Amino acid sequence: MSPQVAEVFNDTVFNHLSSVPALRESLESRGVLGQLKAQIRAEVFNALDDQSEPRPALSHDNLLINELVRDYLEFNKYRYTASVLTAESGQPEVPLDRQFMANELKVVEDPSSRSVPLLYGLLSHFLNSSGDSGGKLFLRSSAPATMTRDPNTLPVPES
Repeated sequence: MSPQVAEVFNDTVFNHLSSVPALRESLESRGVLGQLKAQIRAEVFNALDDQSEPRPALSHDNLLINELVRDYLEFNKYRYTASVLTAESGQPEVPLDRQFMANELKVVEDPSSRSVPLLYGLLSHFLNSSGDSGGKLFLRSSAPATMTRDPNTLPVPES
């Protein structure tokens, strides 16, 4: 779905709520308006999604990345955003087991870290570790071959 289509739809539907201020205020005060907007956007996306263009196969790396993002989205109550991610990416409907994710990422968790998404723990680790290279981590690409760029456009690591 193009951003223009989503914006036109959003303007058309939700700006009409301005003509009924009491309804808009009621929906906003109950925290429902944002959820309705997200759910309608997700349904419009599903209706307009171009099924003729096949998506690339879901790689193991993308499966893990999508699961980290979904865990974060659901923890923060961005359920409709998570549902669009799942639908658009081809991620399995059933979330991956947290212990499986930790094993795949070679992460050991303490009991307190299990109450938040793995992504928070990973971020905390990198923000709080000084490392051997002046606090910087040299990242290597693990992107599938179809996603790699011309080597001449990639940044060169500092010596």
